[in-house]
Amino acid sequence: MTFTQHRGPVDATVTPRYGGPSTFARLPRMDEVDRADVAVVGVPFDSGVSYRPGARFGPGHVRAASKLLRDYNPVQDIEPFAVQQVADAGDIACNPFDIAEAIRQIDEGTRAIVGTGAKLMTIGGDHTIALPLLRVVHELHGPVAVVHFDAHLDTWDTYFGAPVTHGTPFRRASEEGLIDRTGSMHVGIRGPLYSRKDLSDDGVLGFQVIGSHDMDDLGWRGAVDRIKARVGDRPTYVSLDIDVLDPAFAPGTGTPEAGGLTSRELLNILRAFGELNLVGADVVEVAPAYDHAEITGIAAAHAAYELISAMAAGRRGTDV
Repeated sequence: MTFTQHRGPVDATVTPRYGGPSTFARLPRMDEVDRADVAVVGVPFDSGVSYRPGARFGPGHVRAASKLLRDYNPVQDIEPFAVQQVADAGDIACNPFDIAEAIRQIDEGTRAIVGTGAKLMTIGGDHTIALPLLRVVHELHGPVAVVHFDAHLDTWDTYFGAPVTHGTPFRRASEEGLIDRTGSMHVGIRGPLYSRKDLSDDGVLGFQVIGSHDMDDLGWRGAVDRIKARVGDRPTYVSLDIDVLDPAFAPGTGTPEAGGLTSRELLNILRAFGELNLVGADVVEVAPAYDHAEITGIAAAHAAYELISAMAAGRRGTDV
């Protein structure tokens, strides 16, 4: 099929924002376009959580909160839906009773999407889904630099003997050689740990840490400088747990920790990622049952929008 016409979001001057399609940012579905440069895909899975469930409802909640997104990003000075075709690929159905089967389904579903040439912008779901996503990305790009936004390290070994949960994906990914151990880092880590060994193990697995407490001295610009110095021009995957934000800015999540980033700090950091070689991203752990006034959903939708805009940065001046 020959690509003939780019399609953007539904025109808000014609169809009110509270109407229209329930896709991310009211974008076309994948089956409505000839191809997509970026595919927004939902993974409604939360069987890997260790505390509060509910992130299985995250994709729908974030899509609902994305209705207010608009075509032009003034800070990044780009029209992310005009210089690249972005489409909503729907949700990948996952077995809620079998983590191993769900991992296989996520692998197969995302493999089919990236097989079309699209980059993934995935909306979870809990952080367990990062493991199959990184496996698929690794097949295309080899070991990737991971910039992981989170309150938690997610490099623990097991929970109740289970090796694949939302607290273990980056240990498994490092062990499998999916990540570049010379270029990966965590941002926003905070809260109590089980022991000092958590940090020493994490360093061996290939991560440097910008703690949430570091932001007072660094500021978001200093955090960006550290990330760029660490990542360089490596293929980079961004994995964003919404609990990197303080509960004041993201109450709707499963494992909240006090003392997190502000929404403004997070979005400013993401806006600088147009200079990175982004090959994919996810936004996870939005649990709408604990949200109110769509605070968390709005933050997650804007984070995804900034990441999609950053993916578009290399396409400035192109005609899709």
